[in-house]
Amino acid sequence: MVAVARVIRDLQRGEVATYGQVAARAGLPGAARAVGNVLANSVGLPWWRIVRATGELAVHKDGEQRRRLRREGVRFDGDRVFLARRP
Repeated sequence: MVAVARVIRDLQRGEVATYGQVAARAGLPGAARAVGNVLANSVGLPWWRIVRATGELAVHKDGEQRRRLRREGVRFDGDRVFLARRP
């Protein structure tokens, strides 16, 4: 899953992607769960920049994720990240 880690590492400060978007960019369309597995088993990846397709944050780390994203200037729509569409 080197490709998944590369896509996550390439996300810039303030950039947010969904699990599905990361999978697709890594050449693994439909493998959103694999992205979650990579994040769960890797150290040093910017995990806070990955959200659910609905813009929802990580279930058990939502407070920390929200703080980190806000520090990077990410906008929220209520409890969800405002997801700008990327081509």
